[in-house]
Amino acid sequence: MLHLWVRAEQRPNEERVGLTPEGAGTLIAAGFRVTVENSRQRMIELDGYTAAGCEIAPEGGWTEAPADAVIFGLKELPEDGTPLRHTHIMFGHAYKGQPAGQRLLARFKAGGGTLLDLEYLTHADGRRVAAFGYWAGFAGAALSALDWAAQAGGGQLGPVSTYASAEALTDDVRRALDAGGDRPAALVIGALGRVGAGASDLCSAVGIDVTKWDMAETAHGGPFPEVLEHGIFLNCILARPGTPVFVPADAKTSARALRVIGDIACDPDSEFSPIKVYDRATDWQAPVLRVQDNPVLDVMAIDNLPSLLPRESSEDFAGQLLPHLLALGTDPDGVWARARAEFAAHLPG
Repeated sequence: MLHLWVRAEQRPNEERVGLTPEGAGTLIAAGFRVTVENSRQRMIELDGYTAAGCEIAPEGGWTEAPADAVIFGLKELPEDGTPLRHTHIMFGHAYKGQPAGQRLLARFKAGGGTLLDLEYLTHADGRRVAAFGYWAGFAGAALSALDWAAQAGGGQLGPVSTYASAEALTDDVRRALDAGGDRPAALVIGALGRVGAGASDLCSAVGIDVTKWDMAETAHGGPFPEVLEHGIFLNCILARPGTPVFVPADAKTSARALRVIGDIACDPDSEFSPIKVYDRATDWQAPVLRVQDNPVLDVMAIDNLPSLLPRESSEDFAGQLLPHLLALGTDPDGVWARARAEFAAHLPG
């Protein structure tokens, strides 16, 4: 019997979960054993999991889980250096040379565990089987627009918190822009992907004129002066070898209409980052980083944007992933086998 252990997220402001009670019931009916940890911040109440037949464990109890349990979470584990002996399903952010990622891989090597990275859980054609991308794009565009509106009033975007629905967030952005005056023009790169679709939809919903670019428009490799001609630039392309630079370091002092960069892909630690005007992620307490005054240039780079809309994003992601969780023990389509091979290729020697 395969044992899936859903751990509580320990990162502040992380209310998402990758398995709904309905999904847990489906797994149990298929012969899985499902344990769900109590959580102080998960947006789905524990009662639903209990009713579905899940076993309940204390928050953080995964460290004492049986050795054969597969630990399922979303965001990072506490960086306490302890060896990791279990198989973990999570977003590891460990395969692009990130310092924290290298420390994580060293912990897996020390404990003999395995990372099945959700970012690298793909079909044979390389397309991810499940992603929060749409809601990351939607939320990232919303925060970028809110910062534009705050700049119009002489300030910048302050602390943010979760929204009950996408409709409530959209209404908030629309009101802020109405109060701020003229709408900016926005450029979305990666517009044909899920992240770009979410960013473009938010822009359209609040009356922002959006220019949509994808591979055809960026194939020449740059430079891209058009980025500087838009008030808001939304990067929706993951950093990888060969990704061109969209915003070079000298953009800060160049003539530009650009005032807000929403780096929704958010990978500032990677040498492949296409945004060269900043070097660290932002967070919910300080969602934008001011990288230049006169004229102002802010960067929004929160790396858990879908948590701004925890219910929609959790239900969407969990629905995409559930068919593959059902195949976790048999792996008929190769999804989990590819994830294991990716881990083995990056594990330190």
